[in-house]
Amino acid sequence: MTADTSLCTRILVADDHQIFVQGLHSLLEGERDMEVIAECSDGSEAVRAVRRLKPDLVIMDNSMPCMNGIEATCRITGEASPVKVLCLSMHSEPRFVERAMEAGASGYLLKECAFQELAGAIREVMAGRTYLSPAIARIVVDAMKRRKQNDASTYLGRLTEREREILQLLAEGYSARQIGEKLCLSVKTVATHRQHVMDKLDIHNIAGLTKFAVREGLTPDAPQEHAPHVHH
Repeated sequence: MTADTSLCTRILVADDHQIFVQGLHSLLEGERDMEVIAECSDGSEAVRAVRRLKPDLVIMDNSMPCMNGIEATCRITGEASPVKVLCLSMHSEPRFVERAMEAGASGYLLKECAFQELAGAIREVMAGRTYLSPAIARIVVDAMKRRKQNDASTYLGRLTEREREILQLLAEGYSARQIGEKLCLSVKTVATHRQHVMDKLDIHNIAGLTKFAVREGLTPDAPQEHAPHVHH
């Protein structure tokens, strides 16, 4: 298909799997607004080719010899170049996606995606937007949720059941004496538990403990003033 080169996105493909590159080249050349101007089989070659040819966009594999795609992306985008990088990878692990985006990539897709998704992603990126395939977006969001849960459970897991109970009561505004009365503990024992909580969480004031407890869902409420318990 003959393309109007003045409107074409000039693309450099960086991947060390020759058969894959040939197939991708053929598909891209079938698009009216895309032109493959070079192919590279390692990251260092891709960096040199970008400097020489100044493509509009690089389709970058993460795993290549000599220099991996993440490092190549970092170098390409770090040179104040307008060249966009779109990662096309077999790796779906969140750490690969995060490293690619931190390196300056404008998008990330898996090699198992349909070609029309890739073509659409190229157009999105060239329009100045970031593109994550739906599969990748789900993986990244799920990883963020797990990390948040793990962080919370790690900190809370340091506390005993009694310490979590006292932390909640402290966050709800109860004094050591009131907590002792509620739990049938001496003030000294409550103070000891409170100190253990502070040491384990590395939070050394009640305001900080309160913020932690609210953030982690131990208590939904701001602390309140509680009248002392009166024995009749």
